[in-house]
Amino acid sequence: MRVFVPFDAVDPKTRLAPVLDSAERDTFARAMLRDVLDALDSAGYEPTVLSTGPVDCTAPVEIDDRPLTEAVNNRLASADLPVAVVMADLALATPSALERLFEPSAGVVLAPGLRGGTNALCTHEAGFRVDYHGVSYRDHEQAAQAVGAVVSMVDSYRLACDIDEPGDLLDVLLHSDGSASEWLTEAGFSVVADSTDPPVGISRDTP
Repeated sequence: MRVFVPFDAVDPKTRLAPVLDSAERDTFARAMLRDVLDALDSAGYEPTVLSTGPVDCTAPVEIDDRPLTEAVNNRLASADLPVAVVMADLALATPSALERLFEPSAGVVLAPGLRGGTNALCTHEAGFRVDYHGVSYRDHEQAAQAVGAVVSMVDSYRLACDIDEPGDLLDVLLHSDGSASEWLTEAGFSVVADSTDPPVGISRDTP
């Protein structure tokens, strides 16, 4: 099975700008990438990073600076099936969670994100193509049905939780002990529980 991990090496995680500067976002994104690659490796898979630019990591890297949809569809059209695509910001991913993506015998397996995106997928269908714009989970479900594929959905919090917004950092601190969580802790972030709304959040101690 070919497993691709798309990664933005140019300007990653712009929605984290309220809490991380550009250099910090770059470092944090690469820490999350390491966590995803480690989880895939532990699950027994050899992923390829599909990056918009050079990136130093433990996996082979294919550089493709085209938009995400176009770059992934190029691989779906040319690689031997099955093909899986796992996003690089799934800092909570574990080997057992990823195995749930690869286990079903359905033609297309989708792992939805919490906000309607598609955080991971696995396809056995030659005609299936992706479109990561908008509510991509619904679009991918329809695209799979259009080519006659049986669709399976992976109900997994760890695969659903992609790290895009400042509030998502709480999930990393609470539910991960990988490189991304370690980096946040070293950068001064911690979990705060008090009586405000919401009752649990994060804070940052800066020098």
